[in-house]
Amino acid sequence: MHNKVRITDSILYGIIYLCAAFSVLLLVGMLFYVCIRGIGAINWSFLTSVTSSLKGTVGIAGNILNTLYIIVLSMLVSLPVGIGAAIYLNEYAKPGKLVNAIEFAIETLAGIPSIIYGLFGMMFFGQTLKMGYSLLTGSFTLSLMILPLIVRNTQESLKTVPDSYRQGAIGLGAGKWYMIRTILIPCSLPGIITGVILSVGRIVGESAALLFTAGSAKILPKSIKGFFSKIFHSGGTMTIQLYLSATADGDFQTAFGIAFVLIVIVFGINILTKVLAKKFDNTKG
Repeated sequence: MHNKVRITDSILYGIIYLCAAFSVLLLVGMLFYVCIRGIGAINWSFLTSVTSSLKGTVGIAGNILNTLYIIVLSMLVSLPVGIGAAIYLNEYAKPGKLVNAIEFAIETLAGIPSIIYGLFGMMFFGQTLKMGYSLLTGSFTLSLMILPLIVRNTQESLKTVPDSYRQGAIGLGAGKWYMIRTILIPCSLPGIITGVILSVGRIVGESAALLFTAGSAKILPKSIKGFFSKIFHSGGTMTIQLYLSATADGDFQTAFGIAFVLIVIVFGINILTKVLAKKFDNTKG
């Protein structure tokens, strides 16, 4: 009997290890293939210029700038709203059907395909509010898309703070907002930061929603005024340019070069997440 159990366990362990090894090899193989195909396109001109038939240059500087615009604008909208909503749901709202319904709606929004957000953003922000194809339209659309992620991460972080901290602060005469500002938020920072950086990662990798809302222009502004007015004009991010290079232009060298840059960015985001989470982890030491 024991021998049969051991044989079964060994077979199951073998299958588990085989699946794990296959997953790792598949991931490493894909990354290796993209890096080998794309690293040849990476040079200073590729990162600091824009594609121009007249100048004979191939570059993604405009797309990198557009990506930064989208990240900053989206986070400026979604971060205060998301953290504020999470604090209200966790600290102020009374548990009940309404709170459960709101949390269910947030979880549902997190699972909606991004192309639906793009369709909504195009119709509401682009046409109803007359914003057209612009970085601002794309940013508002992505703000809605990442909002559930920020709310849920912040909520879960707030729930990890022991109730004894709240009771102790209130017992010492601290007000509700003072307690939240000085105790709960600092203790929840690792989770909040993780949610923020994961949201940035999703923005960097998004393409479907931006195809409907932000367009594909890649021109660099030529003046300081142009830097501020650029948000009202069309702008394609790196993922949009990757799609266009691989499909419309058939330029796979450029497409793999952009893919290589995106992989480096995502890798950097993951490292930054771990470093900041450790730095602001108040539960240790």
